[in-house]
Amino acid sequence: MKKLLLVAFIILVPFLASAQQNGTPSDTTMRHVTFESIEVIPSAGTVKGMLLLDRDIQYELEGAVDNMYNFKYERAEKQFRSLRRRYPEHPLPYFLLGLSQWWKIVPTNIQTTKYDNQFFAYMDTAITKAETMYDKNEKNFEASFFLAAAYGFTARLHSERSNWRKATVASKRSLEFMEKAKAGNGLSPEFLFGEALFNYYSVWIHENYPMLRPVLVFFPDGEKRLGLKQLRYVANSGFYTGTEAKYFLMKIYSNEENNLEESLKISRELATKYPDNAYFQRFYVRLLFVMGHFTQAERLSLEILHKLEQKMPGYEAISGRYASYILAYVNQNKYRDFAKAKMYYQNSIMYAEMSNERESGYFVNSYLNLARIANQENNKPLAKRYYTIVINNTEKKSAAFKEARTFLKANRKVK
Repeated sequence: MKKLLLVAFIILVPFLASAQQNGTPSDTTMRHVTFESIEVIPSAGTVKGMLLLDRDIQYELEGAVDNMYNFKYERAEKQFRSLRRRYPEHPLPYFLLGLSQWWKIVPTNIQTTKYDNQFFAYMDTAITKAETMYDKNEKNFEASFFLAAAYGFTARLHSERSNWRKATVASKRSLEFMEKAKAGNGLSPEFLFGEALFNYYSVWIHENYPMLRPVLVFFPDGEKRLGLKQLRYVANSGFYTGTEAKYFLMKIYSNEENNLEESLKISRELATKYPDNAYFQRFYVRLLFVMGHFTQAERLSLEILHKLEQKMPGYEAISGRYASYILAYVNQNKYRDFAKAKMYYQNSIMYAEMSNERESGYFVNSYLNLARIANQENNKPLAKRYYTIVINNTEKKSAAFKEARTFLKANRKVK
């Protein structure tokens, strides 16, 4: 939720800057393209020459895009570079190469910075190429789309790195060009993606963060239901933005809309289509676990740990933490195999420490369950040690804290 808030907030920052300088947003900014407008049939003259909408290029790149989302980066980038050789002045290949770097960062919860320089370099080049197109023709919707998209992704990473000034500048530019690209909404669902996110998150922030409402009064009105409807349309119809839309829908339904069934449906689709995408797979397995589908969750958790052992791209400590905890819980509560449960809980703790996630629920609950098992095995000293770790790493109002405090009070003399 924190990361989605960062994305949402950075999307809205430019409107605040505009309001501070100009009083209120312009009429153009306040207008919203209706959902029905996306069904307008594009004219041949408008679409002609747009690489973004070229069906032959899409057919050619379909495998490459799938390889990227399935974390077969080398195969994908080989085709993207081939496209760049043929279209060196077009932003599309540079944007795709940048997007490939982005998906190397995502599985680490955006923690790793080793791909940052390449990511920014590709996005900067995409911006430069798109600006050249835009300078020649300000009604070039394709140029506006790539400027909005490249600036938008740049803003997202700058916000994750707490580079707020750069994030704000990039975000402002992204929204400026998103507004210009709206005129192309009837040409392709690709053009609708940015507006869909804005429509949803502008309302979501208002509903969930009352302290920001005095600021939001300066923003144009969003339409939350419309945003979801637009995102679903892009998810089902977009070639380049379809998977990105599904990624957001999966998280929105899980974290914001409390619709786990719909989130599970999307995550299953993504994890099935891209079985080697560590992020999609762990999101899916977490939902299976939370919703009580333990047999499937167990099978996929074993698969995740195997891929981690094989050092497959994207399978890192975070995936290991998820999978190990699920396997520990299943062995503890389904099979009553405490030896395996203890092993997997220790592994979950190890992976949590490796990913600097000591405050995560997986870390605390692993120690909590180890304490319970130790108590069941009548190993009071060990249970006391585990409960002490729990009490030192969780909030006082939590059930885990209260359980640990009760045990420690009752076993003060145990050494």
